[in-house]
Amino acid sequence: MIIILLRSRTGKDSIFVVVDRFSKMAHFIACTKTDYASNIANLFFKEIVRLYGMPKTIVSDRDAKFLSYFWKTLWAKLGTKLLFSTTCHPQIDGQTKVVNRTLSALLRALISRNLRTWEECLPHVEFAYNRSLHSATKYTPFEIVYGFNPLTPLDRSNLNKILALIPNDTNLGRLAPKPVLY
Repeated sequence: MIIILLRSRTGKDSIFVVVDRFSKMAHFIACTKTDYASNIANLFFKEIVRLYGMPKTIVSDRDAKFLSYFWKTLWAKLGTKLLFSTTCHPQIDGQTKVVNRTLSALLRALISRNLRTWEECLPHVEFAYNRSLHSATKYTPFEIVYGFNPLTPLDRSNLNKILALIPNDTNLGRLAPKPVLY
């Protein structure tokens, strides 16, 4: 979770970060740093379980909300094993730390003028992150989960037609698809 944020227009001041260890798919969920474990669990069900079902294991970042008696009891009732990241095995949660750094950089790039708009940018940041090639898998998280990359506004534009008209000996031309001859 990233807690170093200004309160958004809706009163949120934190981001609950959920990362799938296999696909690297990430979800960024706005919340408040004072949310109880039951509120975080509700967010988890609303935003994650409805899409993917219950995970078999979860790695916690040792945040007090996740270590509470409620959280442990809830997962035990659902048959999910809760794993804890420890100082002896910090690599377990290293992937979330990398995602947090990337999320911070993307948010800084988008909200430079009005810091209270970060919550409105989250869907765009999540889409951009999940459509980016991951170095470990050589695929985007969208490709791993859904088998394809969803279209972006750029994909729907006339840019590809314009790039096809640029001669191949220019820097932009080498990016252009080969023209189709009829």
